[in-house]
Amino acid sequence: MLRSYVVSGLRLLANIECAKQKIRLIIAGSQVPEDQCHADNTLEWLLRLEPDASEALQLAALAHDIDRAIERIKVRRADFDNYDAFKAAHARNSAEILRPILTACGVERNIVEEACRLVEFHEVGGDPGSDLLKDADSISYFDVNLPLYFQREGWDETKRRSRWGYRRLTPRAQEIVKHIDHEDKELSRLLQEVIHESIS
Repeated sequence: MLRSYVVSGLRLLANIECAKQKIRLIIAGSQVPEDQCHADNTLEWLLRLEPDASEALQLAALAHDIDRAIERIKVRRADFDNYDAFKAAHARNSAEILRPILTACGVERNIVEEACRLVEFHEVGGDPGSDLLKDADSISYFDVNLPLYFQREGWDETKRRSRWGYRRLTPRAQEIVKHIDHEDKELSRLLQEVIHESIS
């Protein structure tokens, strides 16, 4: 009985590891420079916020933006008048891409369902798991995405995107972002303006 339990546990771990490797491999092909770093950094922040995060949450953290890595099927901002509608479509598409990856690796169905649900709601939250993922994703944006986003998009667009991202954080996550320090003085000034304007 014990041996069968151990074998079952090892199989689960192997299947989860298979899925993580496939997710990372797909994201490595993204044309967005920060995507690969952001995926792993979101997972790191998730585990800082919740060290006992479930396997489903960990998979969702890695894969939440996977749609951006596949040019031919990714959701494009230019196709939407409304930023929130774009983000919702991106989240749904990422969940649809994730499902067959997890299934092909033999991940248990309940973990597949929960990981895909979390990815689908990672932009808006609404329950403890998706709220946690939303926070980890948003903190990671300010931690590792911001410099590259700023370099590519410039002051006005980065400030707009950052204001949107900061306002959706929980108070706990806002406190964490307040202490993120970038060496670039212009970037630090932008972040301080975003924080000040969001609380005033």
